[in-house]
Amino acid sequence: MSEATEAVTAPRGLPKAPPNGLIAAVMLAFLATAGLFYVNIMAAIVDGLVSGLGFTEGQAGQIGSVNIYGAAAGALLSVFLVKRLPWKALALGCLLVLIAIDLASISIASYDVMFPVRLIHGVFGGVLTGTGFAVIARTANPDRSFGMLLFVQFGLGGLAVMVLPPLAPLYGTQALFIALALFSAVTLAMLPFLSAYPARIKDPAADGKVQWTPLLLTLLAIFLFQAANMGLLAYIIRLGLDYGLERGYVSLALGLATWVALAGPLLVMVFGLRFGRLRLLAAAMALTLVGTAIFHYSGSPIAYMVANCGTGITWGFVIAYLLGMTAEFDKAGQASAFGGFISKLGLASGPMVAGWALSTDGGFPGLINLALIGLGVSGLVMLLPARILDRKRAEATL
Repeated sequence: MSEATEAVTAPRGLPKAPPNGLIAAVMLAFLATAGLFYVNIMAAIVDGLVSGLGFTEGQAGQIGSVNIYGAAAGALLSVFLVKRLPWKALALGCLLVLIAIDLASISIASYDVMFPVRLIHGVFGGVLTGTGFAVIARTANPDRSFGMLLFVQFGLGGLAVMVLPPLAPLYGTQALFIALALFSAVTLAMLPFLSAYPARIKDPAADGKVQWTPLLLTLLAIFLFQAANMGLLAYIIRLGLDYGLERGYVSLALGLATWVALAGPLLVMVFGLRFGRLRLLAAAMALTLVGTAIFHYSGSPIAYMVANCGTGITWGFVIAYLLGMTAEFDKAGQASAFGGFISKLGLASGPMVAGWALSTDGGFPGLINLALIGLGVSGLVMLLPARILDRKRAEATL
């Protein structure tokens, strides 16, 4: 039976999208995004908690961090659950819980209550995201599905940061949590139209040898890179307002920057390994540092726009190569999954450290300098494993 015929004649009378088609790729992208969509609008959530509920900068950052820490724990948990439970039932349960928690969050005005509630939200969101990644890996062309995932995240994330921040002062955090619940509801409606995607049998001949030193350096680089970027991004709206920019312009700049950032992963697909990793990562990190330093001049609308767009492009570019490098040091593939966990830890730690930094006398200039230090160290750490891989590849071609 052909793939298309199977899609139409699926059981229970519901048509199924061809499992390896474009429509299925879009729905799988929604599935893997729903659990962590709040990361794409983290700046809007932090701003909404401050301007809408009166939380301090530090408290708002901690709420964002604990949400992602929960997601990191959930992502690890999903590794075990997806093997033992039907993935559709698992996704269904997670989506229902996420919708319930987001709607319940609308009426929460206390930091002491919001903190544990968002932690639980993060755990279920992490399980859902891990489940989505596992299902994407079962498709015939996972690269295309992961590419679609990036487009959904950047595209819808850009739209969200343009539309939602101006609503926070008017409606508080209600608009933000309703948007999250709606995204999960749309994903829930797509779930019945996805095929079964049975698990594939692992290759018993996979090489389990791990190159620990370069792998650990790569993981450290991922953690620092994600933490430094996310720490600044979580407060990027507050930074623009603090430098005197209008809220409408700040939202426009962030939305455009999110869409422009699509160029990062696209450039990775264009360059591939044609020029090796070392030179590309060194150049990208140099541009990252320059772009981050330009945030010091955010009083200029042009500088704020350029800094957001430039760092958005290099963020997607660098992290794609770093996550790819983890697979090179562990052919069994377990390091790639752990790399995703480390990435989430970095994303969670950044806002928490940034909130602490803003509570000191350094303010936003101090936060920018802290991000520069983190990015600089990450850049130095990642060069050694990149050089090792370039040498290995050069020797293989001789």
